[in-house]
Amino acid sequence: MTDIRDYIRTIPDFPHEGILFRDVTTLFLHPQGMRDAIDQLLAPYPGQQIDLVAGLEARGFILGGAIAYQLGLGFVPIRKAGKLPGAVLSQAYKLEYGEAVMEVHDDAVQPGQKVLLVDDLLATGGTAEAGIRLIEKMGGEVIGCAFLIDLPDLGGRAHLEGLGMKVHALTAYEGA
Repeated sequence: MTDIRDYIRTIPDFPHEGILFRDVTTLFLHPQGMRDAIDQLLAPYPGQQIDLVAGLEARGFILGGAIAYQLGLGFVPIRKAGKLPGAVLSQAYKLEYGEAVMEVHDDAVQPGQKVLLVDDLLATGGTAEAGIRLIEKMGGEVIGCAFLIDLPDLGGRAHLEGLGMKVHALTAYEGA
């Protein structure tokens, strides 16, 4: 199996000075690395009922879409506000400075459906929590949250686990 860290590029001082940006687009360029990452993201869930895969904008769409395809399931995009047509549900969440809003079509998840939530990176957990809340508003159950990268110093894993979520990340990087 691939060590996904071999495919993740670190870009210093992006988007702000002092930030080490973990760029997963370099992973997406490598077919075997991408295939191994998808397999590893699914590793904790064999035999577990999953009805839908939800991905958080934007890189979660790439990963979640690939996972949904591999499992033969539908995919639910959870987007930034104002990007989806039709009736939506909205959920505000905190950013380092201010708030943002995530949205999902109000009929994307049916009551009782089991949903795997996917994104590339877990930082503070705010975006993932917004996704969880949206799925729960529709009566769905998040059975797990899967990420390529965890930034444990930012507390996202502890935050999501405090909400009762099972969190799976393929690798972790110390610091922000």
